[in-house]
Amino acid sequence: MTASSDTAVVCDSSQYLPPEVIAAKGIGVVSLYVSIDGDQQRETEITDYDDFYSRLRQSSSGATTSQPSVGDFLAVWQPLLDQGKEIVSIHISSAISGTFEAANQARQRLVDDDQGGERIHLYDSEMACGATGLCVLAAAAAIEAGGGPEEALARAREVRETLKMWFAVDTLEYLRKGGRIGGASAWIGGALKIKPILTIDREIAPIERVRTRSRSLERLRGYARQLHESGADAWVVQHIQDPETAEVLAADCQEIFGGKPAFISEIGPVIGAHVGPGLIGLGAISWSILDAD
Repeated sequence: MTASSDTAVVCDSSQYLPPEVIAAKGIGVVSLYVSIDGDQQRETEITDYDDFYSRLRQSSSGATTSQPSVGDFLAVWQPLLDQGKEIVSIHISSAISGTFEAANQARQRLVDDDQGGERIHLYDSEMACGATGLCVLAAAAAIEAGGGPEEALARAREVRETLKMWFAVDTLEYLRKGGRIGGASAWIGGALKIKPILTIDREIAPIERVRTRSRSLERLRGYARQLHESGADAWVVQHIQDPETAEVLAADCQEIFGGKPAFISEIGPVIGAHVGPGLIGLGAISWSILDAD
């Protein structure tokens, strides 16, 4: 986002873009919340992921998460509105989080109070993590290229229509406990020992059941080749508490796609609380969608 832009991009904390990317593009972030054993924190204030996941493993009751409050949205939006800006606010799928509904409520309050709510343009990414992050980057690229809210939303929709991120997870147990398992619920039962591959298409959706970690990684490599053959070249790798495997997969993707990633990052506590350590995720779109020229 250029300093002179009339449009700002805002998102919630569940996209897990690298902090330096958020800062460089001037993207506003509204934090979700996570609680372990009654200790609630803003996700954006948790910087030691190793400590968080250590506490998660040791907790008998696990972690709970909650969406931002109306006031949290207002605190991020209001300064931008006061500068006369339009706002494109992009969020995690409404099917798995109340964040988008809270954003709607906050926008409506501003409309009712005649505080500029009509200048806020909400977008439900219908995805999460890196997929939502790519929507955010695409919207920011449109604005950098001189576009306004309509162009930014069109870019975000282009990501939504062309991207499907795959996630290999170590176990379905965390998703089962958290009630976020969606269409993968049919795999519960004797299937808890599998290494499933999932995606988010509004809700958690199953892709494939595999028996070993090595097989799930091979399927992700195969998916990378498939994405490259379809014309995608801006790739993303994300992980939870497994930087070594992420590094290996990233090296493979560098070779498969023939170029650098859009970003590589670790997924934080809000999504991690529901998925658990050991996730490896992969997706890719065309660099043209992220091009600011």
